[in-house]
Amino acid sequence: MGDELFSERVKVGKRTYFFDVKENIRGEKYLFITESKKGEDGNFIRNRILIFNEDMEKFLEGFNKAIDFMKE
Repeated sequence: MGDELFSERVKVGKRTYFFDVKENIRGEKYLFITESKKGEDGNFIRNRILIFNEDMEKFLEGFNKAIDFMKE
């Protein structure tokens, strides 16, 4: 895909989350969020979401609203 600029790994219980900032060939940055967990068969299950830089502000607005709701 793109060149990796930043990576952060967060282990929470049986899940591991990866936050990877990458850059495409046009110099545009994007964020990959990956959740990884071991399945019942022993293989890892990975779920990924890609967020483009131009969508980040709106994504964070929605994300923060969901977090605020969960804290109530």
